[in-house]
Amino acid sequence: MKVPANLNISYGDMDPPDTPPTMSIDKLFPALLECFGIILCGYIAGRANIITSTQGKGLGNFVSKFALPALLFKNMVLLDFGNVIWPFLWSILIAKVSVFFIVCVITLLVASPDTRFSKAGLFSIFATQSNDFALGYPIVEALYKNTHPEYLQYIYLVAPVSLMLLNPIGFAFCEIQKWRDQRDRQQNKLQIVGVVILQVLKNPIVFMVVIGIIFHFILAQKIPAFMEQFVDGLANSFGGAALFYLGLSMVGQLGKLTRSTVVALILLITAKLLVMPLICREMVELLYVDHTNSGLNQSSLSNYAFLYGVFPTAPSVAIYAAHYNMELQVVTSGMVLSTFLSAPIMYVSAWLLTIPWMDPKPLMDSLQNVSYNVSIISLVTLVWTVTVMFLSKKFKRLPHMFTLNLFLAQILACVGMILWNFVVRQDSFIGHVLTFTLLYGSLYSTYVWPGLIALSLVLMKRGGELKVAPGFLVIAGWGVPGLVAAVLLITGERMPDTIDSAFFYGTPQVRRTGESRYSESPLVEHDFIILTYCLFDFRRTSAPQLCLPSNLSSCLWWLFNRVPGRLYLELQFFCAVVNYGQGFISFGIFGLDKHLIILPFKKRMSSLWHSMKPEEQPQLVVSDDITMTCTQFTTYHKEQCVRDIVQKKRCGERMVADTFLGTELVEWLLQVGLSQDRGEALLYGGRLQQGGVLQHITQEYGFQDDELHYRFTPVLKKNTTIATKVYTIPFILG
Repeated sequence: MKVPANLNISYGDMDPPDTPPTMSIDKLFPALLECFGIILCGYIAGRANIITSTQGKGLGNFVSKFALPALLFKNMVLLDFGNVIWPFLWSILIAKVSVFFIVCVITLLVASPDTRFSKAGLFSIFATQSNDFALGYPIVEALYKNTHPEYLQYIYLVAPVSLMLLNPIGFAFCEIQKWRDQRDRQQNKLQIVGVVILQVLKNPIVFMVVIGIIFHFILAQKIPAFMEQFVDGLANSFGGAALFYLGLSMVGQLGKLTRSTVVALILLITAKLLVMPLICREMVELLYVDHTNSGLNQSSLSNYAFLYGVFPTAPSVAIYAAHYNMELQVVTSGMVLSTFLSAPIMYVSAWLLTIPWMDPKPLMDSLQNVSYNVSIISLVTLVWTVTVMFLSKKFKRLPHMFTLNLFLAQILACVGMILWNFVVRQDSFIGHVLTFTLLYGSLYSTYVWPGLIALSLVLMKRGGELKVAPGFLVIAGWGVPGLVAAVLLITGERMPDTIDSAFFYGTPQVRRTGESRYSESPLVEHDFIILTYCLFDFRRTSAPQLCLPSNLSSCLWWLFNRVPGRLYLELQFFCAVVNYGQGFISFGIFGLDKHLIILPFKKRMSSLWHSMKPEEQPQLVVSDDITMTCTQFTTYHKEQCVRDIVQKKRCGERMVADTFLGTELVEWLLQVGLSQDRGEALLYGGRLQQGGVLQHITQEYGFQDDELHYRFTPVLKKNTTIATKVYTIPFILG
């Protein structure tokens, strides 16, 4: 569902077209690239084990206990309270309190009684505590430094108030859960309150804000010259170090995600990235009154509130979850996903905030270009995915036979959109009809096939065989969408003066003679009729989007609004990406086959890396640290390790004894305390392999934290390396 090209967009409470912009949108993309580029560098450093998680904790301690307190102290001393718009601050605070209690109450009602208090506390903090300083501040600075530099100070005012007011409530719920889990329950209510207060006071953000406010009045808003450079040095080191540490902390977090946590994660991210910005914006418009009667300041503040609400969850929430050892899977995975999802949402939101200075025609061209560009990239990923399916021969098995049909429908949808971008500008009726049929028939099919795949899995669950002929599902997957597209063409009529495929064929409806239903006058007599139009009128909703949640959101928009707004347009961008970007999801799930792509790629990169190094004579003596590690392990731990993780593995008709997975050894090293984190365990296993204590069963790979098979060698020769090949095994387990 998109905005028709001939639609007159009413500015309503927006700024008039000749109003100067209130943000520097051209500086947003470089700021996002800077922030997320540094985050990516930190993630790569952690993923490549250049910096282990234990080593990264030192950087985290520096950021949270030195750099951030200095930054807060500096800005609280220099803060100009006379320039603060207090209704804006109260609006953000009320919005956070509202979201906090909504999440808390819903969690208490639907969560399991055994864990409801811990979930209520941590989930509520997750939905309200934003990454204000490391990620939010650079974005706000890029957008408003030249137009509204006073907006930067709100970052330092909102975050501490939220931490002092809302987080203690969340901590109290966690302490109650901890008290309920104890058998003796020695703590009383007073002790729980004391622990919560101590947790708040120990937070460096709260502590340093209080100190900064005190010195704000003592030093008369000026840092003494003798300590100014010292404070600046620590404060300026926060940005890059905090973003780098954020990337480090993301390594391995998505692996903790399980099926049972997916629903909770989706709801939490929705509350944080969608509900929060909407409530923030509405609260500002409700509570703040612009006495200049221009509406410019109110509009700018409401836009700023919306962007503030999109800031992702702070990494400190994961620290809270680890401290209480509660809900780690949801919180850590949600922190990673919300961080990366916030980037496109922030960019599109900020761009759409410039809509008042844009005409409908450029807007429609932009929407069409988004669909076209996404289709091209998605088509490339889908071709790759289908190629992998054929090379791996998965398409011969159920349900992958149906999955291949889904990929084909996605490919045809992308091809249809690419063709539409050229055909629509030509005066060819047959070309329009054929392209429209291809585009929407295949797009409908992409909505039908996931349901058919799920149905086939249900039918195969018990007996392992499909209880109906596959041909029936294939006919349903292609026949029903084709029939719907045909009905749309037969019953509808061509809409003139539009390049949007969603409105190219349909039934125009007018409320009164000469009055368009998209005018600013009341659309219909009852809101229910509006929703009915949204659900069944092809011209308004475009039938291909009836199955998408974004379409329901758009229908709700028309239910409560007479003209399209910025949020509505943002939903249309989201719709375009979801419709024609389905290939990204398919590529992420099926396009990176482990045995066909990932492992050979790792092997090839390893061989290229070693080939670039100068040739050296083989060392006859290993280093002292490797010798010490191998001696310690074989003397004190090998026997127990063999009993715990070594098992017989079957491969074909042969039985191989004494094999184990790389992940199993990593878990064992963590369990017995020989390593503090998975990175250290990986290095430990690598030293054991270099010292000849273990080897991959075919000697193709080094030691990896992966489901590769390894075995312990029978004897370790002291102070000498093991021969290049000890065993020749004609089959592969790893």
